[in-house]
Amino acid sequence: MPPSADSLPDSRPPQPQALLGLREAVAITVGLVIGAGIFKAPSLVAGMAGGSGWMFAAWALGGLMSLVGALCYAELATAYPHAGGDYHFLRRAWGHSVSFLFAWARFAVITTGSIALLGFVFGDYMQQLLPLGPNGPAWWAAAAIAALSWLNLRGLRSGAAAQTWLTAVEVGGLLLVVGAGLFLLGQGDGAALAPAPSPTADATAEGGAAPWSLSGFGLAMVFVLLTYGGWNEAAYISAEVKDRRRNMVRTLVLSIAVITALYLLVVWAYWHGLGLAGMARAQSIAADLLREAFGPAGGQLIAAIVAVAALTSMNATIIVGARTSFAVGRDWPLLSRLGRWDAARGTPPVALALQGAAALALVAVGAAAGSGFKAMVEFTAPVFWLFFLLTGLALFVLRRREPHAERPFRVPLYPLLPLLFCATCAYMLWSSLSYVYSQQLGGFNAAWIGVGVLLAGALWLPVLRAPAPDNEATPLRRDAHERA
Repeated sequence: MPPSADSLPDSRPPQPQALLGLREAVAITVGLVIGAGIFKAPSLVAGMAGGSGWMFAAWALGGLMSLVGALCYAELATAYPHAGGDYHFLRRAWGHSVSFLFAWARFAVITTGSIALLGFVFGDYMQQLLPLGPNGPAWWAAAAIAALSWLNLRGLRSGAAAQTWLTAVEVGGLLLVVGAGLFLLGQGDGAALAPAPSPTADATAEGGAAPWSLSGFGLAMVFVLLTYGGWNEAAYISAEVKDRRRNMVRTLVLSIAVITALYLLVVWAYWHGLGLAGMARAQSIAADLLREAFGPAGGQLIAAIVAVAALTSMNATIIVGARTSFAVGRDWPLLSRLGRWDAARGTPPVALALQGAAALALVAVGAAAGSGFKAMVEFTAPVFWLFFLLTGLALFVLRRREPHAERPFRVPLYPLLPLLFCATCAYMLWSSLSYVYSQQLGGFNAAWIGVGVLLAGALWLPVLRAPAPDNEATPLRRDAHERA
């Protein structure tokens, strides 16, 4: 008799292993979300939301919407743990073509562009602390990308350990901003304590902000949810989290709770120290607040805080970003080198190296193009929300198509919460398209840029031909159940 399958040596290629505990997973997720946005977006939201109450409501609503989305992702990530994250969910629900277009858009602009822009944010603030000449920000950006890519090539444990420390420092920086607000409260200072305008005052009197409108509040939510963006990236480490049946849900819920609490505290500190008027006018809102509380030294403090925040998000983005390319390499034979996994280090080395090289190339482009490059990356919001919507709909498709699949966690109040998440994504897709319609880059608006990115990816599909057979999900899931 031939030997049984169980007695044969395991000839499968190396797969991601469960190396991350709850603390590391939360640190990666929080680090992905909390970036430089919280030091800029609150001033924009203050000018658009329509008043202090609406402003705080927008930030609380952003946390609630993110929690609803996180519950949907928790079901997908525990039922289908995979290093490909959204890519894997889209492939199972919509097929290889849609998932490849997502991976292409992610690699071509979204992930590598985010790494490059975070590098520039890091470089801009490091230039204030330690100037390196006229091109100092670009040199700092390139150095940070190269160093963090090398760190993660050494192994997942190295990258995750650095992420834990960076996140701790970043959260400490946000608490310093909150401390500035409390300091002003103790001193009896703070613009938010000024008398409220009379009922007969002009509608824009409260802080000089625009009066409430549906379009204004919708635009404010675009910036709020962009600042909350990144929690979904936790799905990319779902195959590498210990006891993922419980810890993936805990990771997502705990991360959103921590982030929402921190954001509300920071926004309160801004509002108390500067008032709605000062928030709406501020170009560097955190620097303004710390100068108000601590004098000129506050400018140096905030430069260090924002630099660490950018570095934290960059490291987390590098960790999760390469995993989409890894999943693509496992699916498409012509891209098989991307699918190499170093079992000893727990990393996809080729995908990491290619991602780092692409980000460095974008730094060079960004240094030459200046704000045009920044605008190009900001224009990816419609593409992001389109695929977010498709991932939310994938939950319904997979529930119907695979009713007997094991689901350690199920979204509560199904189908209401997933429908709310999908409706939110559709609304944000519409809002982001409305916002970027007036933005120009090379004579094209943002919608055309998004279409161009997707069409460029579609041109690759005939070249790549047929993908590999869908034979990897079952071993990954079997391994997951054996280790759980």
